[in-house]
Amino acid sequence: MNKVELESHLEGLTDEINFLRQLYEEEIQELQSQISDTSAVIIAEVKAQFEVIANGSLAEAESMDQIKYKELQMLAGKRWDDLRHAKTEISEMNRNISWFQAETEGLKGQRASLEAAIADAEQCGELAIKDAKAALQLAKQDTELMNIKLALDIEITTYRKLLEDKESQLESGMQNMFIHRKTTSGYAGGLSSAYGGLTSPGLSYGLGSSFGSGAGSSSFSHTSSTRAIVVKIKTRDGKLVSKSSDVLPK
Repeated sequence: MNKVELESHLEGLTDEINFLRQLYEEEIQELQSQISDTSAVIIAEVKAQFEVIANGSLAEAESMDQIKYKELQMLAGKRWDDLRHAKTEISEMNRNISWFQAETEGLKGQRASLEAAIADAEQCGELAIKDAKAALQLAKQDTELMNIKLALDIEITTYRKLLEDKESQLESGMQNMFIHRKTTSGYAGGLSSAYGGLTSPGLSYGLGSSFGSGAGSSSFSHTSSTRAIVVKIKTRDGKLVSKSSDVLPK
């Protein structure tokens, strides 16, 4: 029973599906015919619009071409002017470069001359410094010699004064003791006189064989020996009574 019902129901559904399929196909055919008519109209309208646009675009394109052509001509003229200006600037720069190169070579020559002059000046300066040092050394030596001479002159004057005082004492009859010291200095000179040499103006002096005003002379020598002699002299009424001398050890 159920099987018969199911088969009957299946046949009803199949018939319904076939009917719906047929309706769908008919509607599709009707829509396709309508779309074909609409497409033809749309295509015609679009074609007309394109023709209008194309005609306008052609005129506009020609106008744009003319404008672009004029702009390109103006740009080409400007570029040509810029090119000529650049060539002029390049020529000017080449002339400046040549001038600067010549100026640089001249400055290099001046620099070489100045360096040579500086070297000569330095050499002359070194020679001048050496000469100045030599002159300064000579001046120092002269100053030392002058100081020695001055000291010797003072010593001679002092010795002369002491001798004059001792002569006065001898004339008054006093017994005197003198220390005669013979010494040398490290300088190229010395003192020699009729009275001998003294080591200290206030403590010692030297006497010769007489108490006259014998002439003296100064000279410089160098020796390394030193002797001290003690001389005792006794006078009475200006006459020599006795005289003795002893050599002190070194």
